[in-house]
Amino acid sequence: MSLGDDHHSSGDYGGAGQTRLRLPEEEGGPRRGGRSSSRSLVTVVGVVVLLIAAIAFANRGGDDSASAEGGDGDKPKTSATAPSGTRPVQSGFAHDEQGAQSAAANYAVALGSDGMFDKAKRDPILRAIIVPDRVADFEATLDKAYSPEFNKNVGLNKDGSTPKGYTFVSRTSPIGTKVTDSSTDSTTVEVWCSGLLGLAGQNSTAPVTSSWFTITMQLAWVNDDWKIVTHSQKDGPAPIPGDDKASNADEMAKAVQEYGGFTYAR
Repeated sequence: MSLGDDHHSSGDYGGAGQTRLRLPEEEGGPRRGGRSSSRSLVTVVGVVVLLIAAIAFANRGGDDSASAEGGDGDKPKTSATAPSGTRPVQSGFAHDEQGAQSAAANYAVALGSDGMFDKAKRDPILRAIIVPDRVADFEATLDKAYSPEFNKNVGLNKDGSTPKGYTFVSRTSPIGTKVTDSSTDSTTVEVWCSGLLGLAGQNSTAPVTSSWFTITMQLAWVNDDWKIVTHSQKDGPAPIPGDDKASNADEMAKAVQEYGGFTYAR
């Protein structure tokens, strides 16, 4: 399945205006580093806490019993899909290492999306990507994580809504994937990512900043698809920031509104 398909749950958390992208087999496009200010803490809170502390409870049930096994050389052929609002894939991910990497990359995009800040959208996302017997744990833990205080820290209203006159952005972009452990029905995948988080608009106290991190997912083959069993995250690797001039609030808000986020990443 792709995250844009959502054929395992109701609701479309991709959004009608968002684009889908199917990248080449190894890598996508990177994001540049962000500002070196105290406000970068917001990104750490919004991305790291969002994906580590919130899911720490669910991680307790995992195991490391999967045996190491290299994949064969027969990887499925890939082809580019147009960056449009249509759903590019109508079936589950392939039952091999390539399919597991594609699943992990897409799940990273979903877990870092702005839909996670809305329970009505978050629960369908979790039902689509988590093994069925762990969904309730993930939902309960994330319900506590997305608290009024957390929403305030990332610039939102306490109820999770976006303040009037501002544009909220929360996006994760996979840069590459690596299989670290694999057996027939269990695969561990690391996904190197960059992330954007913040509130675009004049006088924003939490402007859009970037971060770099690596997500590790243990996936299980369940109901003819890869699903997340456990999840963890660490900082980096982060490149040296370039000399690009930071955009002003209006430019950033315009870009967020005009460029749809990727819901199908690999």
